[in-house]
Amino acid sequence: MSYFCKMLTGVVVLCAAVPALAQPVARPPLPVEAFAALPKMTGPKISPDGSRIAARIAVDGAQYLEVMTVGGGAQPKLINPGGVDLNWWRWLNDDWLILGIGAERKVEGDTWYITRAIGMQISTGKMVPLATKDAAQQADDVLWMARDGSARVMVAYQTSIYSNLPGFWPSVVELDLNTGKRRTVVTGRQGVMDWYADGAGVVRMGIGLSEDGRSRRLYYRTGQNDNFRTIDKAKRGEERLPVPALFLRDTGKALVIDDDEDGYSALYEMDLTTLERGKQLFASKGYDIGGLIADATGSGLLGVSTEEDRPATRWIDPDMVAMQTAVSGLVRGAQADIMSQNRDRSLAVVRVGGADAPGAWFLYRRAENQLVSIAMNNPDIGMKRMHPVRTIRYKARDGLEIAAVLTVPRGTGEAAKLPLIVMPHGGPFARDSEVWDWWAQFLADRGYAVVQPNYRGSSGYGTAFAKKGEGQWGLAMQDDLDDAIGAVAGLGIADPARVCMVGGSYGGYAAMRAAQRGGGKYRCAVSYAGVSDLNRMLKHQRNFLFAGVRQDWLRDQAPELKDVSPVNFPESFSMPVLLMHGDLDRRVPVVHSRVMAQKLKSAGKDVTYIAQPKGDHHFTRGEDRLEFLKALEAFLAKHNPA
Repeated sequence: MSYFCKMLTGVVVLCAAVPALAQPVARPPLPVEAFAALPKMTGPKISPDGSRIAARIAVDGAQYLEVMTVGGGAQPKLINPGGVDLNWWRWLNDDWLILGIGAERKVEGDTWYITRAIGMQISTGKMVPLATKDAAQQADDVLWMARDGSARVMVAYQTSIYSNLPGFWPSVVELDLNTGKRRTVVTGRQGVMDWYADGAGVVRMGIGLSEDGRSRRLYYRTGQNDNFRTIDKAKRGEERLPVPALFLRDTGKALVIDDDEDGYSALYEMDLTTLERGKQLFASKGYDIGGLIADATGSGLLGVSTEEDRPATRWIDPDMVAMQTAVSGLVRGAQADIMSQNRDRSLAVVRVGGADAPGAWFLYRRAENQLVSIAMNNPDIGMKRMHPVRTIRYKARDGLEIAAVLTVPRGTGEAAKLPLIVMPHGGPFARDSEVWDWWAQFLADRGYAVVQPNYRGSSGYGTAFAKKGEGQWGLAMQDDLDDAIGAVAGLGIADPARVCMVGGSYGGYAAMRAAQRGGGKYRCAVSYAGVSDLNRMLKHQRNFLFAGVRQDWLRDQAPELKDVSPVNFPESFSMPVLLMHGDLDRRVPVVHSRVMAQKLKSAGKDVTYIAQPKGDHHFTRGEDRLEFLKALEAFLAKHNPA
């Protein structure tokens, strides 16, 4: 058993290079293995002194954490998570890395997802749990990390999984990883599950919830010697609480993300004493903003991530603007995104790529104005430009404008009339953007046009658009998907008589719903990890914290959940269906696909069901990705050939 499991009871060559995406050339389709491969590297983060980079890497289809030395020399450290999820990692200082891990564990007959935060000292390999042995379910909420070079860190965690016992509501503890000394900073408070600290390490705010999650309170204090006081209240359905996205150095000021006059989220200053919103600092017209990037102190703003058609970071800090300009000047025909930088900003980790290329990771050396290769995301594809991606917009049948991401085989001309794949995203409160998508690129490589509609209820397009999805699961949201067929056919790209729907999670639900109610529009449907029974999903929510508000939300997604649940209408399915699901999926239990397959077989329908014994919801294993793409290719070749 690995160290991480107990807690829960490759050389990279750096070489000078100036990256450029290879110009497209005619070529035969790539092997399926090229698209199924796990990303070689994800989430690289450089240490404050710039001496090391920590990243998740793929080795033989499995995922590891690697800590490498910048410039080579020392052998990289490779850490096997050992059967647990490696959810995140952050540098505390030059020698300590904080890891967030999680796994399912049986507790008194019930299955719970348990999280922990671990400190790892790079120089010695020493591992230190941030929480004590009596920590309960959630113990990876790191509120603050010291920026003075010390190894002090602040974490909030529970010591009971039951809300009627002491210790259920998290306390906040400060720990020095070097000395092992810990002290309680804030004791647990009835109803408060989330605490927030400022850049100086003062716990300033907490969000209090009723047991069912249906009402909320906002607690605030100015300094560590002050008492918390209630400064705002909200009930479900009302305006959201003004939770700061960043506490500023001025203890009375913060930054908050809130809707502008047009209903799109924007960045504002806020007075914490009055909760009055100040001047607007950033907005992206027609889109929401995604989040903030703070500086090394945790009290200053560097930039804002956007939710535009092609996501990017808009830097606010002048020095970061200058760095981005320099980096962008070194790449040709590609997007360059600064993802991590060291303390003095002399080094930065940069992702170079685009929606039509998996891209690569580079180290930017500012003094030399040079990009140095770290790793290709997909060595089999490298820097090749694959299939073009763009955003189209069309009117749904009720006049609502829908944005959709369209991927077509390279070289597609006018009046191509290709077979079409409608591919809705999961969530459903999520969205598709112009980024590398291994499903869409694989399908385009096999000769299909792929459209990914951001149907009503998708995120990123303002509050009003999101609310239009309320009560419309399998109804108007489904109509938006159907209406995409005519939009792409109207461009001459797709043949409306040769269409299949392919999706995962909510997208898998939509694919089953299309097979059940979309007769005449589609030839076939493919669901990966799809929800087939909304009432079963409603019961599943009882296993989660604040089940009441989760269940309320799900109940509101349709007038009658049973009427939009494909599992209740197997006799209405009018086309071949492929169902795939991982047995270890904790987001959508595998029973949704298993029962759906049984009912379809009993009704004499054409259904193929493939269970993945070690598969999960997010394709964390390369062999599961490969099995899925092979099955998808064979199924589509039979029922909707390109």
